[in-house]
Amino acid sequence: MSAHKIVSLLPAATEIVCALGLESSLVGRSHECDYPEGVKKLPVCSEANFPNGLSSADIDVKVKEILADALSVYTVKREVIKELSPDVVITQAQCEVCAVSLPEVEQALENYLDKQAQIISLQPNSLDEIFNDISTVAKALDVEADGERLLEDLNERVDIIRHKLKFMESKPTVACVEWLEPMMISGNWIPELVQIAGGTPILAQAGKHSPYVSWDDIRESDPEIILLMPCGFSIERTIREINILLEQHAFSDLKAVKNNRIYIADGNHYFNRPGPRIVDSVEILAEIIHPKQFIFGYEGEGWIKFAL
Repeated sequence: MSAHKIVSLLPAATEIVCALGLESSLVGRSHECDYPEGVKKLPVCSEANFPNGLSSADIDVKVKEILADALSVYTVKREVIKELSPDVVITQAQCEVCAVSLPEVEQALENYLDKQAQIISLQPNSLDEIFNDISTVAKALDVEADGERLLEDLNERVDIIRHKLKFMESKPTVACVEWLEPMMISGNWIPELVQIAGGTPILAQAGKHSPYVSWDDIRESDPEIILLMPCGFSIERTIREINILLEQHAFSDLKAVKNNRIYIADGNHYFNRPGPRIVDSVEILAEIIHPKQFIFGYEGEGWIKFAL
């Protein structure tokens, strides 16, 4: 049993803490932490500074306005955190749009808590770095052996996929769409996950931030598979904006469309969270890219095929 009192301001970190067997040590969470189910009852320690229900384009504009004004996209609820009196606060320095950032936490907690809290900041750009973050959190929370066991299990699952695809000739091109308006292709760890799952990622580089692309870029690269995984969106939320894609010029001429290979994944719960379920994301990609080789059982919950 950990003696720590932990506040997690990042959904991935919350999942790491729980996968290490320390859910009972969590005393507070971010407004976006929603897995595993039990964490939803914890006090919420952050909030978004823009309204719910905005379209992709409106969210993009609003976030850019906030950042241009050097304001924060999220607010840390200092009073709540002070009351919870954590000795560990986990946040991230990866993306100021994704979750509460390190400077915000440091600023909010500076000279504010009655005791010194350890701030752990995660900033992964690759699968190895995600696994390193799990090690870092396990070490900081004095559960190194549990961390090693978890990583052994995660690596084993990745190796099963690599092994099964070792002699696979076919590596279809895959466009992973991280945002619909303006259009972005998933960078960071996603191109690497696509490669592990037997695909060829296009229009984004492994380990680099997700680039904005034009529709012409997608048309010219003519991917064999298009996978929509907008950041923070559920499958249902993405379907509400699917027309952005369907109305693009010459959409029906794409290989992916002709071969009925348009898919929608739950970006919020899988691909955008650099925690233990990133391996679920590799399994989802393997199911989508090579359906004859893999059935892990995520279809319908983690992803769907979009029927035109």
